[in-house]
Amino acid sequence: MKTAILVIDMQRGLCDDPPRPYEAEAVVGRINALTARARAAGVPVAFVQHENAVDLEFDSERWQLADALQVTPADARLRKTTPDSFLRTPLEAWLSGQGVRRVVVCGYSSEFCVDTTVRRAAALGYEVVLAADAHTSHDKPHAKGAFIRAHHNATLADITSFGVPIRAIDSADIVFDR
Repeated sequence: MKTAILVIDMQRGLCDDPPRPYEAEAVVGRINALTARARAAGVPVAFVQHENAVDLEFDSERWQLADALQVTPADARLRKTTPDSFLRTPLEAWLSGQGVRRVVVCGYSSEFCVDTTVRRAAALGYEVVLAADAHTSHDKPHAKGAFIRAHHNATLADITSFGVPIRAIDSADIVFDR
């Protein structure tokens, strides 16, 4: 089954600015390892970047991808304005054009854009692999980033009503077929 990787909102203003999200440096390292393995297997990689007029203006310093993220010219770059990476973006057409039926999702923020994109992908019939240790969030007054990630790994992987699997798998255990 043709696969693509979606790296959600790993941007300077969200991931590099202090305070940084939970395990920010380790998450970037896992994403870099995951995308390098994907590219070596011929799996397409897309970086999705959120934008708004308040603090993530298009092409601003804060809107740019996180400094430590490894990006190649062959990687797709997609802009979005909502937590849903599919809504009013070319993502679905990009996936369809490449025959993709399974997406690997990682990035920021576990409870907003990652969660919404995982659910929307499944609703559209894509099998979803959530890179369980390669998404993150900031600590919130009600929950720490570690809890938020663990909660979404368990909750999303427990959803069966879309009719396609959603699995939460550690990034090192995700396998790409050639």
